[in-house]
Amino acid sequence: MASWQLQNAKTHLSELIEDSYTKGPQIITRHGAERAVVLSVIEYRALTKPKQNLRDYLLGGPRFEDIEIVRDVAPDRQIDPFEDEA
Repeated sequence: MASWQLQNAKTHLSELIEDSYTKGPQIITRHGAERAVVLSVIEYRALTKPKQNLRDYLLGGPRFEDIEIVRDVAPDRQIDPFEDEA
């Protein structure tokens, strides 16, 4: 992340905003200490997007009520466990 001194950020605000959009978050410092971060609106919205909880995620999956499952009713075949021992 690029770092801007507060005074430079004030005088080059348009450049700071453009850099936040094209190059990513920009840090603003005051007396050498980090004080703020300028983000593009896209990054801001991604960070503040409401997160879906696990319950809603699982319940929001595909529905299976309309799927008909048909079980094969043929009798099980018998397997001789000693058949291949030769």
